[in-house]
Amino acid sequence: MIRAESGTYALIMNSQKPMKVQIGKLGSLQIQPGYYVYVGSAFGPGGLQARINHHLKGGARKHWHLDYLRQAVYISEIWYSYGNTKYEHQWAKIFNKGFNAFLPLPGFGASDCNCITHLFFFKTKPHLEEFKIQLEEKTSEHEKLYVLTVKGGD
Repeated sequence: MIRAESGTYALIMNSQKPMKVQIGKLGSLQIQPGYYVYVGSAFGPGGLQARINHHLKGGARKHWHLDYLRQAVYISEIWYSYGNTKYEHQWAKIFNKGFNAFLPLPGFGASDCNCITHLFFFKTKPHLEEFKIQLEEKTSEHEKLYVLTVKGGD
């Protein structure tokens, strides 16, 4: 079980069919069959446990860009690490440059930083081992990476 500690996470989500979703005031997103990866961090009350539970369950009130996207995709895996350092921007750079991702909607999840986006699209599921290799190449100080497989997500 994910602990109520600060950390960074990547939601690995999939979509089975095309559809259009309005992402708040950011704009509309044409969902394609394939995999979406959203990178974020949780440093508030309840840490990763609270944030990921919110993303898994959703809510009546949409607060983040991801809340809008979740109506069209399923979370299949969560990659995460504990720690007091925000790695979400580093992770976003790895997915963007190291994986040659398609950027489906610039600005998604990145309204409070200088990243182009925190949402990436892939025709096939990104490989955890490849991500770990690129993460180790970028920094030797990164925390241990954990994986949670979500039942019913694939």
